[in-house]
Amino acid sequence: MMTLNLAMRNLLRNRRRSLATLLAMAIGSTSILLFGGFSANVDYELLTRNVRAGGHLQIQHRDFYLYGSGNPTAYGINDYKQIIADIQHDEVLKKMVLVVTPTLQFGGIAANYAANVSRTIIGNGFVAVDRNHMRLWNEFDLRTKAPPSALEGAPADAVVVGTGVARVLQLCDALKIIDCPRPAKERKPEGKSMPDDIAELSLQEAPAKAPAAQEAHPRIDVLVAGTQGAPNVASLEVIGAEDQGVKELDEVYLMMHLSQLQKLIYGKSAPKATSIMIQLRHTDQIPVARERLTAILAKYSASQPLAVLDFRQLNPFYVQTMQMFDTIFGFVFVLIGGIVLFTVSNTMNTTVVERTVEIGTLRAIGLRRAGIRRLFVAEGALLGLCGAVLGVVLALLLSVIINRIGMPWLPPGNVELVPFTVTVWGETRMILGTTLGLICIAILSAWWPAHRAARLDVVEALRHV
Repeated sequence: MMTLNLAMRNLLRNRRRSLATLLAMAIGSTSILLFGGFSANVDYELLTRNVRAGGHLQIQHRDFYLYGSGNPTAYGINDYKQIIADIQHDEVLKKMVLVVTPTLQFGGIAANYAANVSRTIIGNGFVAVDRNHMRLWNEFDLRTKAPPSALEGAPADAVVVGTGVARVLQLCDALKIIDCPRPAKERKPEGKSMPDDIAELSLQEAPAKAPAAQEAHPRIDVLVAGTQGAPNVASLEVIGAEDQGVKELDEVYLMMHLSQLQKLIYGKSAPKATSIMIQLRHTDQIPVARERLTAILAKYSASQPLAVLDFRQLNPFYVQTMQMFDTIFGFVFVLIGGIVLFTVSNTMNTTVVERTVEIGTLRAIGLRRAGIRRLFVAEGALLGLCGAVLGVVLALLLSVIINRIGMPWLPPGNVELVPFTVTVWGETRMILGTTLGLICIAILSAWWPAHRAARLDVVEALRHV
């Protein structure tokens, strides 16, 4: 206690230099925490987007993730309804799970024969009500809200396409999409709108059309391959378009009702799903839920190899993005830590030179070298502690101001501008880590000047002018 008291008095003897060092450390701490808060918010935004779209966990055929894009229906899950029922009735999982729902992925061709255009597509069949429930998940109280899917309550033959698909199929005007580029010259179809065999298949699947004046939405024809390899075509009503955030996905993506897609692919055969999506109440429940799911799936392993994948495995872009931010955060911390190291070291070296006679006097009256060393290290530790704490306070205040301003920006993977947010409040681990790290750097930077002071010769120190 006496050492700390003396250290505080010594720092107050030269208030201007101590204040300059303190402010340098505070600004460094504030900068680290603000960037960490920005990085944390990006993490929460990406995590929330992925969980809303695909859940925390997915049950799939063991090889679907690696090979399923080539032929999704070859990796369908048998008895998926029974698996879902087992999950819903499990004593542990039913307290964790918010939504458990099947989905069916497919590949095919979509065509707008009225404009004589077509393109390959990748799509999913969803249970629309479950899809909208998943979009409500917001564990981190973000200000970003996901719009509800238009499929809920829509007719069985309704589909929602990516805005890129709508652009390529020239549906922008019909869907009233804003800022949708049009081709310089549109080719007009000549003759029949589609080949006879495709037209016949489409007519078999399409419901009787209302008069053109009463048709509210455009229609497209979707060609998919059934389980036996035979093509199947359906005429579907496009009720809306959603930007998927990634151009490559946006130009191929299509969403439709699960029951309608199963009818197209499986016909009268037993329907399957390619994935079972599971959304939990909290992200930290993933390890326990995964263990329980593995036990439930064990009784189905004899007929089909199933695997449980979490959202990180399914979304490598999220993992890569956060690894990049973690690397940048580490670089910023090292850079600012180096500045703090040299600032405190310079301050303490100057202090040692100015107090050489004082050091000699203390040594002459019996204070040992270790006592001198402790005194100067304590001064460095106090500078580090006060500077880091002041930095935390400034970072918290600035984060509140920045969040209230609500500057718009576009996070990675988002399609709409959201308020710029810095998440510092509640990030206890980051705050404590930064504070302790800067204190350790300050102590380290004070150690060498303290070592030099402790090794001064008493006689030479007393002669110093």
